[in-house]
Amino acid sequence: MKVNKILVSQPKPSSDKSPYFDIEKKYGVEIVFRPFIKVEGLASKEFRQQRINFADYTAVIFTAKAAIDHFFRLAKEMRYTVPETLKYFCTSEAIALYLQKYIVYRKRKIFFGTSNKIEELIPYMLKHNTEKYLYAVNEAYKPEEALPLDKNKVNYTRAIMYRTVSNDFTEDEPFDYDMLLFFSPSGIKALTKNFPDFKQGDIQIGCLGETTAKTIKDAGFRLDFVAPTPTAPSMTAALEQFLKNN
Repeated sequence: MKVNKILVSQPKPSSDKSPYFDIEKKYGVEIVFRPFIKVEGLASKEFRQQRINFADYTAVIFTAKAAIDHFFRLAKEMRYTVPETLKYFCTSEAIALYLQKYIVYRKRKIFFGTSNKIEELIPYMLKHNTEKYLYAVNEAYKPEEALPLDKNKVNYTRAIMYRTVSNDFTEDEPFDYDMLLFFSPSGIKALTKNFPDFKQGDIQIGCLGETTAKTIKDAGFRLDFVAPTPTAPSMTAALEQFLKNN
């Protein structure tokens, strides 16, 4: 079956140089960017139920850009002035650089890893072992994510600041795709929530990552391709490879 229309369950790329647009032209397909999930912040009233006082902490741990957005949003809503002395520990440079949206980067103490793993931050934290850390997390946070902190006796408090929810389809929104691309397990859950009677049939499904692949298979769907692989290190490379060979 020829693929004509592809749903990419992510926001549209901000740059017109995205490989997705090259694939559209090269293979004559239509690519629709439509996130299946969205991030929703906790209201300050709900956040207060965790009995967390921002002023009690001297450092913050961020593992996602969304955590940064909702930390500063909640701080503003709760009339907390973020001090210049606050230290920031981020699991990647991209997350660290995102802080520039809210602070003067060069005037702050910012530490970051390179692999998105919290383990990389431990050496910095051990050097700053008198800090009280606030760990900003998603509601879907798993306790094992903090094992490196527990193992090294880091003084931290987990603070749920946002949640991932289904970005529901409207009744009049067409669902006429030949291919669906997923990037997280929550995307699959959103699909089955929106379309409980979904039958895959000839619809091709591709995904990024082994965890997402497992969720697709566990849901009873056929997985047609996955990225990364040795020959396709990204989703766009895997997509192009699939279109070329089918």
